Amino acid sequence: MNRLKKVPPSGVRGLEIMDTTLRDGEQTSGVSFSATEKLAIAQMLLTEVKVDRIEVASARVSEGELLAVQKITNWAKEQNLLDKVEVLTFVDGESSINWMLQAGAKVMNLLTKGSMNHLTHQLKKTPEQHFSEIAQVIALAKSKGIDANVYLEDWSNGMRSSQEYVFQFLDFLTTQPIKRVLLPDTLGVLTPYETYDFIKAIVERYPNQHFDFHAHNDYDLSVANVMEAIRAGVQGLHLTVNGMGERTGNAPLASTIAVINDFMPDVTTSVVEQSLHTVSKIVESFSGFGIPVNKPIVGENVFTQTAGIHADGDNKNNLYFNDLMPERFGRTRKYALGKTSGKANIEKNLQEIGISLSPEEIKKVTQRIIELGDRKEVVTKEDLPYIISDVLDSEAVAERVHVLNYVMTHSKNLRPSATLMVKIDDDIFEENAQGDGQYDAFMNALKKIYIKKKQSLPTLADYAVRIPPGGKTDALCETIISWEYNGKSFKTRGLDSDQTVSAIKATQKMLNLI
Repeated sequence: MNRLKKVPPSGVRGLEIMDTTLRDGEQTSGVSFSATEKLAIAQMLLTEVKVDRIEVASARVSEGELLAVQKITNWAKEQNLLDKVEVLTFVDGESSINWMLQAGAKVMNLLTKGSMNHLTHQLKKTPEQHFSEIAQVIALAKSKGIDANVYLEDWSNGMRSSQEYVFQFLDFLTTQPIKRVLLPDTLGVLTPYETYDFIKAIVERYPNQHFDFHAHNDYDLSVANVMEAIRAGVQGLHLTVNGMGERTGNAPLASTIAVINDFMPDVTTSVVEQSLHTVSKIVESFSGFGIPVNKPIVGENVFTQTAGIHADGDNKNNLYFNDLMPERFGRTRKYALGKTSGKANIEKNLQEIGISLSPEEIKKVTQRIIELGDRKEVVTKEDLPYIISDVLDSEAVAERVHVLNYVMTHSKNLRPSATLMVKIDDDIFEENAQGDGQYDAFMNALKKIYIKKKQSLPTLADYAVRIPPGGKTDALCETIISWEYNGKSFKTRGLDSDQTVSAIKATQKMLNLI
């Protein structure tokens, strides 16, 4: 794979991006990646997203963590990327260093105390004692061929309440053989103004030292603070995919990169925008940490126009476009169908499925969609042919396939079975089959019918059941099935009080769409 970085234009400075999803992001409550998952995420971050560095673990956590880091370092060594893999270590004599050696890692991020409050009450040591122990660990690391970066834990509060100590610490670090100083807003307490002032003072006082900024999002200010840190002259940023991290999380990778690319022309990064959505979905899947649908850049709805006036403006001169074009991130713009839809939204969706209607017909279809939206029904582009058929009684889009009847059985120690009768145009077919579940048996019987017709069925890619928005546990359930067919993806939905019946309704929609 090509791992060449973008070369910054003249007068533009390059900014290092360190992704800490696999270390700080894994501190999200309830999240634990397997060794295989960690390796897959690490590979994608370095070779596809092309961040500069990744922080993959904390030393001495568990045997599983050690195995995960060994997998990553073995792969990174083969790819000549080992210097991009970092591990959080501690001021603990030889313990973290020995763990690093066993793990095969070559860059440590040493966690130290960046505020007098932490030093006094947690370690109960003087600055001189702390600095002496740090120097010993750094010297040992250097003797073992390990590069050192240093975290100043609680640095933001240190700058607020004990600046003299922070500068004393930084004076000491200038005497040490380290590569970077890492400045974390550990508790996410900084305002943008403070971020700028604190980092500006440090960068001006130590112009030859590399500083990273590590933002947390407790006040929802992480991206704003990152912007001010860049403006103040910081040389590196710590980010996580989907903003994962302890409490409210860290500064999110996708949003930060978009902000840098659109609003900060004097800096550049090596990150590939088109890979951001893909890595976001992979991390969502592995972590079980769902992405809010309105999450900037990566959320399901962020490139979906709902209001009809917006679709109308887009038709006329892209009036509701901004610089965040979905194509930048490997995505597409959508036009939602609901109670706020106007005829422009309907027209946009009809164009995509190749159906043309008269203005009067569009008016009738629009009214029906508004009615469904008022009842909180979910309306998708794939539902349009059925709404059109229902409203206009048009033979052109009338249903050609009907599931006329079915019987499904489920018995102890016997495989579930299904017998069904399907009408396709004027022909009626009947088949039975067994399966791993009632719906699987239904699909197996359906496949037999379509084999007779010498036609293949789509591949089922995903199957989700939920209570519809606004629904109740004793009311309807909605089945959403994702299909792959002839290189294209589409979804169909079914609604019924019975989960299996709702799945069959969704399947019947699929049969008519193909």
